[in-house]
Amino acid sequence: MSTACLALTLAIELIRELLPRSRKSIDLGSLQCDSDRRCRVDASLHRVYSETAVAEASERHPRRHAPMNLPNSLTLLRIFFVPVLIVILLTRSPNFEFWGFSMHFEVWGVLILLLAAATDWADGYLARRRLQVTTLGILLDPIADKLLISAAFVSLVDMHLVKAWMVVIIIGREFTVLGLRNIASAEGFTIEASTLGKTKMVLQVCAVAVLIAGAGHRAGLPWLYWLAQVLLWLVVISALVSAAQYFRRFWSHVDDSIKKRRRLRMLEARKKSEDAVPL
Repeated sequence: MSTACLALTLAIELIRELLPRSRKSIDLGSLQCDSDRRCRVDASLHRVYSETAVAEASERHPRRHAPMNLPNSLTLLRIFFVPVLIVILLTRSPNFEFWGFSMHFEVWGVLILLLAAATDWADGYLARRRLQVTTLGILLDPIADKLLISAAFVSLVDMHLVKAWMVVIIIGREFTVLGLRNIASAEGFTIEASTLGKTKMVLQVCAVAVLIAGAGHRAGLPWLYWLAQVLLWLVVISALVSAAQYFRRFWSHVDDSIKKRRRLRMLEARKKSEDAVPL
């Protein structure tokens, strides 16, 4: 019951954020500094809509956001969806009639997966819009994505809907890229997500959704099975190609870093040898 209340609260806050709201412009001409600070603002030139800009103009510190805000709550909700999805897929339940509609486990599995995928988009969007990008969110977001995809594919292997070697490639790629990003961050540079990598995530969600939807209807709806196979092959190919792209970017940065360090060490060794006083 508490979980349903949490989900309902987050949904209400998300709807409020997505609804269009009128923005009040603030005239910076009325925000004048003291004469000793020698600053005046021309009202006819600037209007500010950002909370941070208004706070700076009015000499107030911008509001500090707590680590557990709405975007981070959505990320945690996505992590909570992982065991729920596993239980639904492995137990193949619940199955019941709802207002004349058959609500089998396939429907619940697809709904949970799509809700989790929606939170993946919503948490990033809200964090940027509300200026609530936190370290906790940066750390949890990729972990939540990889937990969701890994759990879904492992469950599908147990259901004999996906070949194990495909899942090994997909999950192996996810954690390899995560490791490369962590090493790159320690080296002081960032590997941006490629377009192919983002496309792969969409293909993964589509492939898992189609596989779950056709889990109990393979005989009656064979086209779902073949569509899922096509999507799976696209996921595997995009996983391999995007992993090669990430590794090439990583190696180019790391190779330059290693060369610079080696050159610096050689210069330091040469300088020490020149400064050494012969006996």
